[in-house]
Amino acid sequence: MITGKTGVFFMIADPIDQVRTPEIFNKVLPLCGVDAVMVPLHVSPENLVDTVRALFRSPTTRGIVLSIPHKAAAAALSDRCSKGAATANAVNAIRKNAAGELEGELFDGLGFVKSMERYSMEYRGKRVLLIGAGGAACAIATALAAADVSRIAIFDPETEKAEQLASSVGRQYGVHTSIQSDNDPTGFDLVINASPLGLKLSDPLPVPPERLDADAQVCDILMKNQPTPLLQAAMSRGNAVLPGFDMLILQTPLFFEFFGVPGAAEMLRRDDSIVREMLFPAELMDMVRRTA
Repeated sequence: MITGKTGVFFMIADPIDQVRTPEIFNKVLPLCGVDAVMVPLHVSPENLVDTVRALFRSPTTRGIVLSIPHKAAAAALSDRCSKGAATANAVNAIRKNAAGELEGELFDGLGFVKSMERYSMEYRGKRVLLIGAGGAACAIATALAAADVSRIAIFDPETEKAEQLASSVGRQYGVHTSIQSDNDPTGFDLVINASPLGLKLSDPLPVPPERLDADAQVCDILMKNQPTPLLQAAMSRGNAVLPGFDMLILQTPLFFEFFGVPGAAEMLRRDDSIVREMLFPAELMDMVRRTA
């Protein structure tokens, strides 16, 4: 029940219809006895700064989660960021501290690495092709660089964004990081779509699947249209695949801790089946287990 005392978390994106975080928050919070809800907000880039600052003027705002395309702009408006968020120049969670400062953090990359570990998909020492250089891609590149991959190549049509990410990650973590002139996945052990390609079924594939190495692992972090056309094509070739649901599920305890809801974080760490069953269809889970 929502009352005058109910706290409010916000999920901000543009577009907004693909986000799944509100479903998780609104499922878990009442089970933990937390009087709070999460509300999705469709906010265009030009209105992001004013919206975030206005929301945090209310004492009932308990935190904000951000998705496409706001993560870089959220880093710029945060007063403080972690090393990982600063390196990636991206933030997907903001809270207000006791001094009134906005603190930004980035959890996408940690969730991605944990999802690979859950399905015993090896990343250490691997050659990585990352498609995209937006907020989620920045988070994944940073987390993989910290986790001892051997090389990261980044392809994005916006070459300047890819160059900035490669330079920042390479400088901070000492991993060979470069831009890729095309989306050819040949020679890579781990191919990751962290771009919006696939949100629309009419989108071109992020990489040509016929160019995948036979033992390449293919990940697509989209929360919509899973299994995406890319993953379907990779599975038809016998490649191991990983959709994006687990990346979200496994970073959710980090969100709850960051927002001061440790009971919810601990509940999901003990057993996250309640949200996995909600977001991760059994047939898709079976496909991942078969290919991993």
